[in-house]
Amino acid sequence: MPHKFHNPAKLDSIDLQLLDCLQADGRIAVVDLSKRVNLSPTPCTLRMRRLEQDGVITGYHARIAPAALDQALMVFVTVSLRATDEATLKSFNTAVKPVRQILECHMLGGGFDYLLKIRVRDMVEYREILGGVIGALPMVESTHSYFVMEEVKESPQLPIPKFRG
Repeated sequence: MPHKFHNPAKLDSIDLQLLDCLQADGRIAVVDLSKRVNLSPTPCTLRMRRLEQDGVITGYHARIAPAALDQALMVFVTVSLRATDEATLKSFNTAVKPVRQILECHMLGGGFDYLLKIRVRDMVEYREILGGVIGALPMVESTHSYFVMEEVKESPQLPIPKFRG
């Protein structure tokens, strides 16, 4: 289901502080969160619910170390399609969405059509995904793989702007 997005211009300084705190610690107790943003717990909870309902807060997640699940190999794959008509794009999107090893899929403008972020156990599993899934799609013309040697920075946190109002 698509999210309804809140107008960022309507986020006040307390909303921005709430978002900043929740990004850093999604499990923070409402009592502690309310102290950090200078609100009592009830209005704090009401603001959080509004931010959730407006689609500003889209979920709460645990971050898991990939190596703990034997998924230490990360690969970025560029994909070029044979055609970019709407039906082909929709077919590709539908085909990659259920593949659990594909963590992210982005349609891009430029030298190729898609950029995939894939997380797998090892090269054997990667070859199964590349040859058995991605490369087997009839609309795929070519792929190029880029293996991550070191993760220098990775963060799901968005930069929260400082309130200027």
